[in-house]
Amino acid sequence: MAEQKKYHRFITEIDMKDVDRVKQLVLASRNVVITCHVSPDGDALGSSCALCHVLKAIGKQVNIVTADCAPKALQFLPGVRDIIAATRQNERARELMTNADLIFCMDFNDPERLDKLSGTLLESKALKIMIDHHLAPRLEAEVQISRPEVSSTSALLYIFLWQAAWTRYLNRSAAACIYTGMMTDTGNFSYNSNDPDLYLIIHDLMRKGIDKDNLYKLVMNTSSESRVRIMGFAQYRMQIIPEHKAAIITLSETELKEFEYNKGDTEGLVNVPLSIPDVTYSIFLREDANDCVKVSMRSKGNFSVSLICEENFNGGGHTNAAGGEFKGSLVCAVQKLLEIIPNYDKYL
Repeated sequence: MAEQKKYHRFITEIDMKDVDRVKQLVLASRNVVITCHVSPDGDALGSSCALCHVLKAIGKQVNIVTADCAPKALQFLPGVRDIIAATRQNERARELMTNADLIFCMDFNDPERLDKLSGTLLESKALKIMIDHHLAPRLEAEVQISRPEVSSTSALLYIFLWQAAWTRYLNRSAAACIYTGMMTDTGNFSYNSNDPDLYLIIHDLMRKGIDKDNLYKLVMNTSSESRVRIMGFAQYRMQIIPEHKAAIITLSETELKEFEYNKGDTEGLVNVPLSIPDVTYSIFLREDANDCVKVSMRSKGNFSVSLICEENFNGGGHTNAAGGEFKGSLVCAVQKLLEIIPNYDKYL
C-alpha cells in the first residue's frame, strides 16, 4: 500500500482512515449484504455486483438485496441473476438484511431510496457503509464515502479498491460491472466525463480483460422490439419549447401498457433531445401506477437540472443529470412543468 500511495495517480482521493475502517469492518464481518436504490440502473447494479465479486474473492459470505428486479437490459451483468429482489422474495430479502452484520449502501444516500426496504434497512443492527456520489447525504452510516464530484459510484468504488490494495481481487467479471456502471452514468462518456481519473480506471479495467466494445453493444446498442417502438413513439410526440430551450417527453401508463413496456425500455430516452443544438435541457415524465410520475432530466453545459428537481420534484442529482417524482397525474405534472420552467430562464 505504501508503494501505491507513493505513486498515487488519481485526482480523487478517499481519506485513508475511511478506507482502513472499511477494510477492518469487512474482515471482521460474517454476513454482508449489498443493497442499492429502487429501480436500479447500470451504476447501482454495476457497483453492487462488482463489490460482491470482490468480497467473495476475499472469502466473505455476501448477498445483494434490492427492492425490485434489475431491468432486462442489464441481465447480462455477472452476478445480477443472483440478486434477491423483495418484489419476488420479500421474506428472504428482509431476513438477509435483518441478520446481516454489515450492509453496503451503494449509489444512494437516503433511506427512502430503498422504497419498501427502507424500514428494514433502518431497523437492521448491521453497521452501514455508504459509497455514493449524490448530493446531500441523509443516511447515517459507520463510514460515509460520499464524493458528488465523481461521475459514478462505480468509479468511486474502483478508487476505493485501488487505495485499499484490493484491485488484485478484481476479475474480468467485476471489471465489466464497474465499466458498465461508469459507462451508463455518463451516457457512454458523453457527459460528466472530463475527469482524467475515468480513463485511468478504464485503462486498468481493460488490463483485466474486459471487452469494452461488446459491453457498449450490450448496453447501448441492443434493443427489444418493444423498446424500439416505444422510443420512436415518444420521440415523435416530443414537445420543444424554444423560448425556454427545453424539451419535454411524456409517456402515460396507458401508453406504456400499449407498447408492452419493460423496465429499462426507455433508458437513454431523456438524452435524445440534447442532440438538438437549441435544446439546453430535456425532461422525461413517465407515469407510474399509484398516481405517481417519475421525472428524469438531463442538460448541457452549466445548466443545473438538479436545482429544478430539488425545488419542485422532491429529488436531485447532479448538474447535468437529475431526477425526482411528482405525486399526481401526468396531466398535472406537465402543467406544473410549464408553470415553473420560466423561473429558470435566468440560468440559461
